[in-house]
Amino acid sequence: MPTSKSKKVFVLDTNVLLHDFQCLDQFDEHDIVLPITVLEELDRFKKGHDQINYNAREIARKLGKLSNDKIFKSGISLGSKKGKLFIETGKPYTQEFRDSFPADTPDHRILSIALQVKAAKRKPVIFVSKDINLRLKAKAMGMPTEDYETDKVEKIENIFEEVQTVNNISDELIAKLYNGMPEIPVDDFNFDFKPIPNQFLILQGNHSSAIGFYNPMQKVIRRVEKHKTYGIEPRNAEQTFSLDALTNRNLPLVSITGKAGTGKTLLALAAALAQEKSYGQILLARPIVPLSNRDLGYLPGDVGEKIGPYMQPLYDNLGVIKQQFKSNSSNFMRIEEMLKDEKLKITPLAYIRGRSLSNVFFIIDEAQNLTPHEVKTIITRAGDNTKIVFTGDIQQIDSPYLDVRSNGLSYLTDRMRSQELFAHIHLVKGERSVLAELASDLL
Repeated sequence: MPTSKSKKVFVLDTNVLLHDFQCLDQFDEHDIVLPITVLEELDRFKKGHDQINYNAREIARKLGKLSNDKIFKSGISLGSKKGKLFIETGKPYTQEFRDSFPADTPDHRILSIALQVKAAKRKPVIFVSKDINLRLKAKAMGMPTEDYETDKVEKIENIFEEVQTVNNISDELIAKLYNGMPEIPVDDFNFDFKPIPNQFLILQGNHSSAIGFYNPMQKVIRRVEKHKTYGIEPRNAEQTFSLDALTNRNLPLVSITGKAGTGKTLLALAAALAQEKSYGQILLARPIVPLSNRDLGYLPGDVGEKIGPYMQPLYDNLGVIKQQFKSNSSNFMRIEEMLKDEKLKITPLAYIRGRSLSNVFFIIDEAQNLTPHEVKTIITRAGDNTKIVFTGDIQQIDSPYLDVRSNGLSYLTDRMRSQELFAHIHLVKGERSVLAELASDLL
């Protein structure tokens, strides 16, 4: 959060604490106020197995350790060079507030307390929420507001960056890549820029071209070969690069972004199947974001019937791969066998939390609906011989409290950029169909 010489007071909405249970440590020397309604809402989220439930329990434990009678009056110190934490019980709505917001909701109670704190304090008071509608309501009442910016990506353009084309490459060097020297020292190319680790490049000469990969460990440019992977043939350079990264055993972490129909999940699944002998299990998971944020318990049927519709896109991709083979072929029957033995398992992400992920090829689809902390939790569970692949479209986010700059997929790609164990590819061209590409571009 921003700092200044004059101390400020930040009033936090519930969603900030649920987004990052360590948020109380992120406001430097400034004071923090939690409306009492926030504690009531946290209590509702403590039961469950999702990351949001874990966050609610963690922040409740932290508040439990800090709390005593001072927290309601003089405040509790959050540590050296930190501000104080207050809990504000609030007063009845003012008539002006009641006229503007007649409904008695938790959001309105939180906002009312924030306005009361602003009226009582001599310091600047700022309301922090990840709910854009509540921020707009606050602004309408003259309340300064901010989104929680701590884990937001600053240079989002890096994620949308297309594969770099390098012109004026010597045709002789390109010929060497094709004729017995698939790897050439990067210094031989005399680039006018420094390639980032694991960067893919289109090398353009006067009369020839090649596609290459910069290996930061050996400091060489390696020629990338286009090849069919478990029945799936790449249709463009970006897909070719994706399959190369997905099958590279020296890259245990890969992120693939792109709009709908670019082949993100299909390529990841094909690469996993092609390497199934190298891993003990292939896991495909995706976060469940229920309609209108309502819990799955509202849906009819047993557990399988509740989660089935959310997992169907993964089964659809598996179906596309199966269609590449005859039903009596060894590849087709191997997929059926892997599903039966659960060597290939499709599951909601919440069902694998807490596991130690060793000897696994793990694909997380729709990763743009994860928070940065959720992504970190997944990666830190990686054991030996595990590859983790995150795919998603950061412009198609279903979570109401995440955006293109604050979601876990953007955060991962931004923070891991330039690391030797990580590669990122942004897919540009839709390959599902001409109609799907047109709709994705125009609608």
